[in-house]
Amino acid sequence: MSGAVLVAVAAAVGNLLQGWDNATIAGAVLYIKKEFNLQGEPTVEGLIVAMSLIGATVITTFSGAVSDSIGRRPMLIISSLFYFVSGLVMLWSPNVYVLLLARLLDGFGVGLSVTIVPVYISETAPSEIRGLLNTLPQFTGSGGMFLSYCMVFGMSLMNSPSWRLMLGVLFIPSLIYLALTVFVLPESPRWLVSKGRMLEAKHVLQRLRGREDVSGEMALLVEGLGVGSKTSIEEYIIGPDDITDDQDPTATNDKIRLYGPQEGLSWIAKPVTGQSSLGLVSRRGSMENKPVPLMDPVVTLFGSVHEKLPETGSMRSVIFPNFSSMFSISGNQPKNEEWDEESLARDGEEYPSDGGDSDDNLQSPLISRQGTSVNKDLVPAPIHGSILSMRHSSVTQGDGGEQISSSMGIGGGWQLAWKWSEIEGQDGKKEGGFKRIYLHQESIGRSCRGSLVSVPGGEAPLDGEMTSAAALVSQPALYSKELMDQHPVGPAMVHPSETATKGPSWRDLFEPGVKHALVMGVGIQLLQQFSGINGVLYYTPQILEQAGVEVLLSKMGISSASASLLISAITTLLMLPCIAVAMRLMDISGRRSLLLYTIPVLIISLVILVLGSLVHMSNVVHAVISTTSVIIYFCCFVMGFGPVPNILCAEIFPTRVRGLCIATCALTFWIGDIIVTYTLPVMLTSVGLAGVFGMYAVVCLISWVFVFLKVPETKGMPLEVITEFFAVGASAGKKTN
Repeated sequence: MSGAVLVAVAAAVGNLLQGWDNATIAGAVLYIKKEFNLQGEPTVEGLIVAMSLIGATVITTFSGAVSDSIGRRPMLIISSLFYFVSGLVMLWSPNVYVLLLARLLDGFGVGLSVTIVPVYISETAPSEIRGLLNTLPQFTGSGGMFLSYCMVFGMSLMNSPSWRLMLGVLFIPSLIYLALTVFVLPESPRWLVSKGRMLEAKHVLQRLRGREDVSGEMALLVEGLGVGSKTSIEEYIIGPDDITDDQDPTATNDKIRLYGPQEGLSWIAKPVTGQSSLGLVSRRGSMENKPVPLMDPVVTLFGSVHEKLPETGSMRSVIFPNFSSMFSISGNQPKNEEWDEESLARDGEEYPSDGGDSDDNLQSPLISRQGTSVNKDLVPAPIHGSILSMRHSSVTQGDGGEQISSSMGIGGGWQLAWKWSEIEGQDGKKEGGFKRIYLHQESIGRSCRGSLVSVPGGEAPLDGEMTSAAALVSQPALYSKELMDQHPVGPAMVHPSETATKGPSWRDLFEPGVKHALVMGVGIQLLQQFSGINGVLYYTPQILEQAGVEVLLSKMGISSASASLLISAITTLLMLPCIAVAMRLMDISGRRSLLLYTIPVLIISLVILVLGSLVHMSNVVHAVISTTSVIIYFCCFVMGFGPVPNILCAEIFPTRVRGLCIATCALTFWIGDIIVTYTLPVMLTSVGLAGVFGMYAVVCLISWVFVFLKVPETKGMPLEVITEFFAVGASAGKKTN
């Protein structure tokens, strides 16, 4: 766990440099205007500031596909190099043209860090603290702004402040960032799995989690390779495995064994027959009968999951522990450890059985490269070098002939299981179907006779008692329809490297779940920018100067420009504890709740700024009201609307297209940023502060409505489960329209 925190902190230094740059140019532009006589040319002034944004926009268009190709870590290294070179060029900058070039290079570094860092942290962080760690970029960005404002304020007190030195100092922290990316950051394990490099991914996960057994998460990462599979929601009943079918009215032949943390302790999960595929939300409002008009089915679906968590204040329970799973690779099985793309060279080589046909063998691999059979009497299938199949010890026949599949914990209160079901076709032959199941315990317990009982927080079911669970059922990521057409024996699957060779495709963006998530991500990024935060940040010194803030510090003998910089430094300092609070709440209250509670405060702050500009009052009162409102606006923004859009966009897309999708969202971010930043000087001249803040208030109101209707709660959920929910919600939305 400490490894994941360390790499998140190291990666977030890239955002510290972005914040440093934002604040530095905000102060340096005051002196750039004087040297190049730009007081009457707001267009050139805006271009100097916006050139960095143009560079970020240009490189963002390529960053997604390139990061999916070469990895996340190389992109972060390239980002640090852009920062370093741009700092040196800005330190030299003999004229406006060289300055514009330097700002363009700086924008390349900013674009890569802002786009890749949230993705990198999301792909390396445990689901339980993913929100906290992904708020770090907001914290380090504000910290960089504070340090930069302090530096610029100190330089502004000099007789001849040097804007070149203000901007050029960037090369020093960029060297530190370069060292961190080269020597500290590993490659994203999800990216490694997407390329079939399983051994590297396993070693990285062991380092990040600080433990040897990362088999459950490895299995989850493999399942995250799929895009566009058909997913349904079913309801399961979990109870002790000694309950007979006569005792259980919901009994079916489909069973999944859930192992407990104690030796010999296990439960059986059975699907509830006769239930709707939307059984997950049947008891708390179905998708067909949404409680709020126009609310997105995805929001209802995610909300139903969080409402049904056990009453323990935690997303874990005894029923769904993190245990040593069957997917782990024991030390005496060296050949099975060679589950990597390099091992494809050994096509045709048979892998001997490692023995142990018992389901209770938790150290045997759930998936291995060997031909197996579900029934020993069947003739084994031909060995295929790229085939992976379920081992006999993992999918066995129960006493009644039913198939029993075992499961593994994947964090966040979820279990991952596979089930092999056989049905008799019209010709009398049995046909198999391989299913992947994500199970999640709900807070409702029921006895075997059907009466509702209470499940004490965190306790295991009593004898004869059962509890309900929601299940996302779909086709495994490594399932091959073409392979199944060859009629192999057992539930065969392809090697992950074969899935990886397909690579990301623009066509995948039009899968219902991906498209649904992309619309939400683009929408929230666009609204974030038009709420005006970056325009306010870039021009905070000038905005506060126009508001008369120099009145507060005039008695100290500080010039108006220096006073504005000092107020900006204090403002960013006050942001830091607010972001720290948001980091704590991100995985407790959740992303959606933070947005819904902080955006109204933004609206109120902006309305007060509008009224303060329209109502005549003394200079001191006007300065106090303006400064206080701006500080409140900034502090609430960095608690919600600042970090949450990037966090959400890094969580809601499948692994294989995450780079493409995050680049699309980031491109929207930068285009909106350019529009706001470039037009703000003109808007201040034409409609004044009152008009500018009035428009921002209207956008914030629209944003609140958008969040309420369209943005789901993703806290504590594995990334792969989140993408499955979007697929289900998108399909349900089509049915209800």
